[in-house]
Amino acid sequence: MTPEPAPDDATRATHATLASPADQLTHLARLVEEFRALPADSDRKREIIAGLDDNTAAQPFLVSVVADAGEYDLARTEAATVLRLWPPTDPDLRHRAGRALLAALNDPEEDLVRQYAAMALGPYASDDPAVTEALIAAGGSAEDPLVQACARSALEEAGLA
Repeated sequence: MTPEPAPDDATRATHATLASPADQLTHLARLVEEFRALPADSDRKREIIAGLDDNTAAQPFLVSVVADAGEYDLARTEAATVLRLWPPTDPDLRHRAGRALLAALNDPEEDLVRQYAAMALGPYASDDPAVTEALIAAGGSAEDPLVQACARSALEEAGLA
């Protein structure tokens, strides 16, 4: 008996088999609608984002998730990870992604989100001096050693350390 695929496996399989770009956009719109309708702390939110990992059309949505300080922290960390692995190529969206991650880095309420945001900022550091400055500051601060280590790693990744 074959087990039923996990939701994120099903999401990836569906995304891969959609025939046209219009079908893919419709599928993305359904996923975003589902995400927005879920309870605040639903793990399905994280699964939806994980399934959007290489979907460039989803990048504005991912930026909005990272930027929303009231959003589920595991959804925000997953979105930060995706934006780190697949940074936007569009300059305006790339700038907005970097600024959303920067805002998450500066969120004093969410240490886990701050750690992931720091890690994700590496690809954006050479594009925006404010990101570089924030990473340098976070890398030298003593308030959270994990944020500090992640910021230093991001600076190394960007070739700035």
